[in-house]
Amino acid sequence: MSSAQGFGSNSPRTKLTQSQLNAILLRHQAFRKSQPGGVRANLKMRDLSHLDLSGIDLSDADLSGAKLFSARLTGANLANANLYAADLRLANLEKADLRRADLRGACLRGAVLSEATLVEVDLRDGTLLHYDSSGEMYAHEYEDSVLTSELTAATIRGADLSRAKIANAFVMQTDLTDAVLRGTKFMRANLTGSNLTGCDLTDADLTEANLSGARLSGAVMTGCAINRTNFSGATLIGAILDAAQMRSPNLQAAVLAKTLENPEDDLREMLMEHLSWIDSGGKAGKRADLSALDLSGRKLDGINLSAAILQCIALRGANLSGAAMAIADMSLADLRKADLSKADLRGVNFERATLTGANLTGAQLGPVHIQTMSGHVWRANLQRARLGMALLCKADLRKANLSGANLAGADLTGANLSEADLTGADLTGAVLDGATMDQAIVEEAIGLAS
Repeated sequence: MSSAQGFGSNSPRTKLTQSQLNAILLRHQAFRKSQPGGVRANLKMRDLSHLDLSGIDLSDADLSGAKLFSARLTGANLANANLYAADLRLANLEKADLRRADLRGACLRGAVLSEATLVEVDLRDGTLLHYDSSGEMYAHEYEDSVLTSELTAATIRGADLSRAKIANAFVMQTDLTDAVLRGTKFMRANLTGSNLTGCDLTDADLTEANLSGARLSGAVMTGCAINRTNFSGATLIGAILDAAQMRSPNLQAAVLAKTLENPEDDLREMLMEHLSWIDSGGKAGKRADLSALDLSGRKLDGINLSAAILQCIALRGANLSGAAMAIADMSLADLRKADLSKADLRGVNFERATLTGANLTGAQLGPVHIQTMSGHVWRANLQRARLGMALLCKADLRKANLSGANLAGADLTGANLSEADLTGADLTGAVLDGATMDQAIVEEAIGLAS
């Protein structure tokens, strides 16, 4: 039986008007403030479909079995709320606070939860309940009494589901791009065809989960349990995996980064074609495309890959010191502990790239001025890049887009961050001695001394 039916088809819901709901909300607000006349909101089995609940405070409220089909709940506070078996299909919960909410057996098919807080939320199976003639609830006695939580086709981009319980749930064709899933329990969950690009799955549990056809490019999976996980056809190019995980037999069915059969000869030929392409202004040769290749640990210092396509490339521990890589597309690249000191990275695209522990001392990450009538400025893009513990001493980061980047523990001594966009960046423990930050945008930046 579908979880969209709440506590069962024999349990009719009472439709509330917006004015009736507003009266309940006023009493709930008084309850939250311990004011006279305050009453905890009891919206159990109520029909709130299509109503506007944006920004309301329903924390600790009882919404079990409620129908919230296509309801607007943007920015709502539903922390600790009881949403057991609730129907939230197509509901808009963008930026809502659902931490520790009980969503067992709830249906969130097609719901929007982008940037919502779902820390420690419970999305495990629920048990179908009914009301008897006296109004008391009783459990369904048959095998179909279990309600499986559903997030199919939901949009959950950039949401925080840390330590959430999502075991056995349906999360198929769901957009979880950039979601925080640290320590999340996905045991036996069905994530078929879902988009987990750039997700943080550190210490998550994917035991026996089905990730066939899922996209995990740029996903951090260190410490993630993948015992008996189904990765058939899943894209893990650019995913950050432990050495032990890479040896797991169930990764053999996944799409992983490729290696060159004759790396020295093949690379030499590609570079010669690329240099010819650069020198001729694109009239001869061929633009280098090294996307999805594994070149980890290689000595590539001084190489010229300006404007090359290097999406999802693996260059862990590679030597790229002094390399020319201006305007190169290195989005979702794995550059952990790579040496990029004094490299020309002007206008580079490092979006969602992992540069944890990388050496970018003296690197040029400023803008490129395109010689056109409009005088276009091509800024370096480090949006959501992972630069934790990276060395950025005396690096030129003028006008760079660092919004949402992780710079925790990075050494930015003497770096130039003039006019850089640090909106929502994490600078916890970063060293900024002598750094220039004139006109830098630091709205919602974390760990930045005021």
